Amino acid sequence: MEPHEELLAWATDQGVKLAGIAPKRIPGRGIGLIATRAIKPEEVVLEVPTVCLRTIDTVRKPIIRHLPKSISVHGLLAADLALDASSKYAVWNAVCPSLEDFNGMPLVWPKELRALLPLAARDLLAKQDAKLVRDWAAVSAAFPQLDEAKYRYAWMLVNTRTFYYVNAKLKRRTKDDHMCLQPVADLFNHGDEGCNVAFDYNGFAIKATQAYARGEEVKICYGRHSGDFLLVEYGFVMDGNRWDEFLLDDVLLPRLSARQKERLEEVGFLGKYVLDRETVCYRTQVAARLLCCGAREWKRFVDGIDDGERSQQGVDQLILDLLREQKQNAEKTISEVEALTAGDQQQREVLIKRWRQIQELVDANIVRLEKNRA
Repeated sequence: MEPHEELLAWATDQGVKLAGIAPKRIPGRGIGLIATRAIKPEEVVLEVPTVCLRTIDTVRKPIIRHLPKSISVHGLLAADLALDASSKYAVWNAVCPSLEDFNGMPLVWPKELRALLPLAARDLLAKQDAKLVRDWAAVSAAFPQLDEAKYRYAWMLVNTRTFYYVNAKLKRRTKDDHMCLQPVADLFNHGDEGCNVAFDYNGFAIKATQAYARGEEVKICYGRHSGDFLLVEYGFVMDGNRWDEFLLDDVLLPRLSARQKERLEEVGFLGKYVLDRETVCYRTQVAARLLCCGAREWKRFVDGIDDGERSQQGVDQLILDLLREQKQNAEKTISEVEALTAGDQQQREVLIKRWRQIQELVDANIVRLEKNRA
């Protein structure tokens, strides 16, 4: 019997209910959940009772007593996983990703590859690094016998497989701590649209939002996330991500003088200049206008008095210049990655793929702006 088949039998005994779906190994993608028959919209395909969840309430008391109250729930759940020598969750553990499966996560990449990540990904990775360091410091002080690599692996499992969840105890904590682990449901792969995930006192219910044919993979949406977020948090990038976006800070900020940066800081518009599939964000429009018109006209635009129509042509030209510069930067970065020997081939390939996705975003906006100017 395959590990995922054993998991299904075990989970069913625990009260998990599947309707029209079953786990199946998908070539190149690990295990996913496949429709075993036609599924209708609004049909509940999975129910996981609260008793099956691994939460702050299920962490063993000796672990809680030895760790500071300030430790994150993420760090606490990871400690519980890493220190568990029992066979209670053996069947569940058997279908979890291996350490090698996390090669796509920049958290385990060498510094040479990390340095070539897009800006948003570097910022996310820095926060992730800091969070892991804090959690490990607390856990290693309490359990010095625990191997760091084993804890990091457990920490990455929690990072990639938890669901948003709140109970009475978690309500007193910050939103970042609102999480739990649940069997079978953690086998759902991500799509930019997917089943509805909801929970109450009784547990989780996952409901189809569209029809599925027999043999079709059933997915959930991990959130409306950019490719940079998916790469750092989950270790993959997705083609055709409708929620993808990219920061233009690396090409826009260097064009601003110190005084111009001060002006933008004063009105809350310094940095975080986002490009998505259709346009640049309003923050980008504000910053670009500061380079294209006088201070008074710019202030009227910021205050909503001026609609900016008079300066729009100049702004569009500047944004075109920024996008062309960004395209050149992406091409240069891809060449740098291709020339590296650091890391493994999979890591280099996923980084190149991410930069090519960024090129596609940039190209789509260049075409749109050139068409509008024609």
